[in-house]
Amino acid sequence: MKTILRLLAPLAFLILAACAPLPARNPMAQWVHSPNEEPRRAVIIVIHATEQDSVARSLHTLRTGNSGGPVSSHYLIGRDGDLYQLVADERRAWHAGGGRWGTITDLNSASIGIELDNDASSDYPPAQIDALLRLLDDLCTRYSIPRSQVIAHADLAPTRRRDPGVRFPWQTLAQAGFGVWPPDDAGPAPEGFDFWLAMTAFGYALDDPEAALRAFRRRFRAVEGDDSPPGADDARILHALLVPYRPASGR
Repeated sequence: MKTILRLLAPLAFLILAACAPLPARNPMAQWVHSPNEEPRRAVIIVIHATEQDSVARSLHTLRTGNSGGPVSSHYLIGRDGDLYQLVADERRAWHAGGGRWGTITDLNSASIGIELDNDASSDYPPAQIDALLRLLDDLCTRYSIPRSQVIAHADLAPTRRRDPGVRFPWQTLAQAGFGVWPPDDAGPAPEGFDFWLAMTAFGYALDDPEAALRAFRRRFRAVEGDDSPPGADDARILHALLVPYRPASGR
């Protein structure tokens, strides 16, 4: 009997461990609770810039609101790399607002929001990006979020947002395995390539095609304010991105 109990004990431990809930708070971060939350599930990560002048001010805003009402995010990363958590990972933070990415129309329910202390026009310090990469690795690992599913706030809401801006190092993230980036040797798009159809396939909503194109250029070409029609370089980049990548589906 004792032998049977000894054999069953490890099995019981594994079953209990599998049923245990994920921790509500990330031990990597300082817990600064925001009440602006509700239950949700994440399949994507959205990168923001605070567009404010300090971590202290952003912590206050993310625990109260702005001119549009109550706002929050799951995480805030300071320029020095300090990491704060405001909403538990499994809760719904109010960071994305209205918008769409692929088939996901309620980004707040489907995403984890990460704010970076930046005015969306300045360089992002290495300490801040290093902290972001550690956090992305942690979140994607624990929640099985596809590492390609890291997008800009402007990607989902191109008519009203520009963050994290042209200075954000998307190529650095892609080299670390997060988000997507075209290969340096990507050739031209094939003849007959339908740019706007490809934009939709990639994930952009085309309610305002020009705004979507600006968001695309901001992220993949570090270009701001170019309202010219899509050109060969835009098509080359977009075609290269679509080869390995497909946007997430909503749940």
